[in-house]
Amino acid sequence: MDNKHVSTKRSCIFFNSDSFIRLSFNANILKMIDKEFEQISLKPGFMKHNGGLLFKTISENEYQFKTVIKENHLNSAGITHGGFIAAIIDAGAGTAAHIAADKNPCVTISLELKFISAVKLNEELVGITKIQKKTKSMVFLTCELKVKNKIVATASGVWKKLRLPGAGPGG
Repeated sequence: MDNKHVSTKRSCIFFNSDSFIRLSFNANILKMIDKEFEQISLKPGFMKHNGGLLFKTISENEYQFKTVIKENHLNSAGITHGGFIAAIIDAGAGTAAHIAADKNPCVTISLELKFISAVKLNEELVGITKIQKKTKSMVFLTCELKVKNKIVATASGVWKKLRLPGAGPGG
């Protein structure tokens, strides 16, 4: 989240029948600019085919992603398919790894998932990814997937940075 500080100087004068009081003060106003979610599934492919994924940066080490469960995400029991949950965690956390890796492409080395509770039709899934550690070639992270602030899945994973010509800063 970007923070912008705006300082203003104000004076107030109060009058009554036989005197006046002048008060001067500085007011610091903190203006919070919340970055909006952006669609990251713009190119044709698996995630776009499945409805896409919205993503935003919270801080240097924390990211958020979300999607709404549609009928095609459900299994025969009428709840969200575990494979779809794994796919959105992989895509959302993978995007966080990519950004944390100075926008170098990353591939999933390992992803451990724990399914906590069911997710139903039309529920909004929100993932919170936290970068735990970065090395020259790896990104380690954790992720919680929630519906209405209730954890429905957790994950931890490792992503490998790829060094491709033209990728990342300095190409």
